[in-house]
Amino acid sequence: MASHMIAIAIGLLLDRLIGDPPNWPHPVRWIGTLISWLTKQLNKGSKRKLKGLILVLVIVGISFSVALVLVTVAYSIHIVLGIALESILITSGLAQKSLKNAAMDVYKPLIEGDLPNARVKLSWIVGRDTEYLDEEEITRGVVETVSENISDGVTAPLFFAFLFGAPGLWAYKAINTLDSMVGYKNEQFEEFGYTAAKLDDVANYIPSRLTGLAIMLGGRKETDIPLKERMKGWWMDAKKHPSPNSGFLEAATAYQLGIQLGGRNTYKGVVSNRALMGIRKVPLSARHILGAISHLHTAVFLFWFGMTGIGGLILVVT
Repeated sequence: MASHMIAIAIGLLLDRLIGDPPNWPHPVRWIGTLISWLTKQLNKGSKRKLKGLILVLVIVGISFSVALVLVTVAYSIHIVLGIALESILITSGLAQKSLKNAAMDVYKPLIEGDLPNARVKLSWIVGRDTEYLDEEEITRGVVETVSENISDGVTAPLFFAFLFGAPGLWAYKAINTLDSMVGYKNEQFEEFGYTAAKLDDVANYIPSRLTGLAIMLGGRKETDIPLKERMKGWWMDAKKHPSPNSGFLEAATAYQLGIQLGGRNTYKGVVSNRALMGIRKVPLSARHILGAISHLHTAVFLFWFGMTGIGGLILVVT
């Protein structure tokens, strides 16, 4: 366990400082390619729910097994090589720097008053229509995206890395990639993507709530609402979100920054009204993007610190 904890710390630091170099061969792309190919072969005819289950078992099984073989061989040669390889595998499975960079790509033109460019950059990271959004709605899109992806992109992978090392992290990344590619409630994927969507909900259940709690207890605060009231509102509003997990991140950010998230979105012209979360003390503005990024860094550190502390206690006891 000690070697895994060292690898996690190094991997997290490397992700914070370096992130994903543009031309880096990323395992998620390989997983996505395999998912696409298998989906074309399996997502047709009858028994699509069973075929979707087979897809999940194959993709998660391969991802876990490849990572397991790599780290096992590396550690068998030398512990330093094992830690180094596991650190690289962990780094490539985290998205702290890339998430921050994506948010800043929208923030910069936004503060310069270049709304057309900010709308374009926002369209790269959200599924909603962005063509006519004003500053407040652009900000909301970024803040919601950063908030909900703290768990998906960083703390949930860390959670499974602490439990099972790099193989656990890549099993989670496979689940998350499956959900993003086939976990849709439409005619094409409703049955085929059922297992992928449900498994992603289960995998994120604990990390999302722990991450939301980290934001509530240690995240940047810009409101005079008492903690007890904020905690109560956070827990209640989180359950209004259509996702069983994302609401715990978005509601935490909303209550800490004294803003309101949710509301009217359009997707290819189709209106979707989301429940409102938080108490609107101030209107959304570009500076709240920086608040969401601050929550990203704080929540990740507290999550890592807490998991490391638990791991340290286990090592001492055993």
